[in-house]
Amino acid sequence: MSRAKLGTAAAFVPSTRSLRVLVRAAAGCTACELYKRGTQTVMGEGPDHAEIMLVGEQPGDREDLEGRPFVGPAGVLLDKALDEAGIDRDRVYITNAVKHFKWRPVGKRRLHERPDRNEIEICKPWLDAEIALVRPACVVAMGATAAMSLLGKRVGVASSRGTARRGLHDAPIVVTFHPSSLLRMTEPEDMDARFAELVMDLQLAERVVAGDLLAS
Repeated sequence: MSRAKLGTAAAFVPSTRSLRVLVRAAAGCTACELYKRGTQTVMGEGPDHAEIMLVGEQPGDREDLEGRPFVGPAGVLLDKALDEAGIDRDRVYITNAVKHFKWRPVGKRRLHERPDRNEIEICKPWLDAEIALVRPACVVAMGATAAMSLLGKRVGVASSRGTARRGLHDAPIVVTFHPSSLLRMTEPEDMDARFAELVMDLQLAERVVAGDLLAS
């Protein structure tokens, strides 16, 4: 089937769903051209009915090779932030808005490229299906790409973080920085400040789950 006929990945999403069935079906997704670049489709992982879902941008180089989300340098930082926030990673479902690694070659290296809006929209049925199956009490959008997929519009991460809001799904959305943004910082004090904000936003998600906050 051609990309033009498919429109989005919806044609690949199975009607009889479980997370296991979803992962198997996603392995064969060719809805956009990114499947030609990535080694494999990288779906989310975590408990079937996790109260918190974390959504990043896309798998990176390590994630593409291992087939698991957030196992590279950004994942190390995320694990540290979760630990600081008092959240066990085994309690949360972690995934990405786009399921294939978009990259460009620079010598022998594969450098990350940000997915465009069309690629985000094409891949969105997979994220929608994950949210429908997991039914989290709160979703954390890490970075601008995840925020666009979950809110349906571009938002500034710095100006949008620190509050819970309604998005395209029933669960409240908390917008925060992607852990990889810390890796691009050159000043330690800037990195420390952003890490503290990431931790606070994860703690905010916990308060939403506990019913202490209502999304506006």
